[in-house]
Amino acid sequence: MSISIKTPEDIEKMRVAGRLASEVLDYIEPFVKPGVTTDELDRLCHDLMVDVQGCIPAPLNYAPSGYNPYPKSICASVNQQVCHGVPGERVLKNGDIVNLDITTIKDGFHGDTSRMFIVGAGSIQARRLCEITFECLWLGISVVRPGAFLGDIGAVIQKHAEKNGYSVVREFCGHGIGRKFHEEPQVLHYGKAGTGPRLEPGMTFTIEPMINAGKAAIREMPDGWTIVTKDRSLSAQWEHTVLVTESGYEVMTLSAGCRAKPEWIG
Repeated sequence: MSISIKTPEDIEKMRVAGRLASEVLDYIEPFVKPGVTTDELDRLCHDLMVDVQGCIPAPLNYAPSGYNPYPKSICASVNQQVCHGVPGERVLKNGDIVNLDITTIKDGFHGDTSRMFIVGAGSIQARRLCEITFECLWLGISVVRPGAFLGDIGAVIQKHAEKNGYSVVREFCGHGIGRKFHEEPQVLHYGKAGTGPRLEPGMTFTIEPMINAGKAAIREMPDGWTIVTKDRSLSAQWEHTVLVTESGYEVMTLSAGCRAKPEWIG
């Protein structure tokens, strides 16, 4: 496994790309309400990234081996959709939950982040799932430091999710990021502490737990991209891009509208 170590110049460019990606989510939040289509959310985000920020939307026409090119500029995953939901004519309704996943390319570097949005007044169950998943994200981030193991991240996420009666999707994971959208290492959201590569300053990767209210099993929809829970239970996901620093971590996808880390997490 070859994990790239970013230079100070690389890191500064990634900070910019990450902030811009997060600012797209700040911008789109007021539009996530009953009656809007996911296609309209995609259009608004695309226009902001291209016309205002001068970014490239990384998902648009992204085509890893074995996949058709992704047709939109963002991912919008609603309710039982786990990830990679393709925006379209679906109209959001009161009580839906939706993950919007934004990846920008600016000056050759990627910034990748996602948030959960509750449309209107969500149910207690939906709100709890989104909250526990947010805590899972930050628990994973909190163990990042030089000398820690990659497996420490997945272990703390899995423990918190399962303690609260939820399951962790295993087929999709976080990933290294930089000049490439997806680099080494793969960042699993389950596993055993003390395993995997040791973390070093200059590593950059995403942490993006996908947590299901029901069982962990998933399936792919006929569009070749959208992933859903097999039992049709709700799924939630939050994502940040993280840098390993000399003393701990830096979250590279922060902006003015970002929700703060839970106070109880060290």
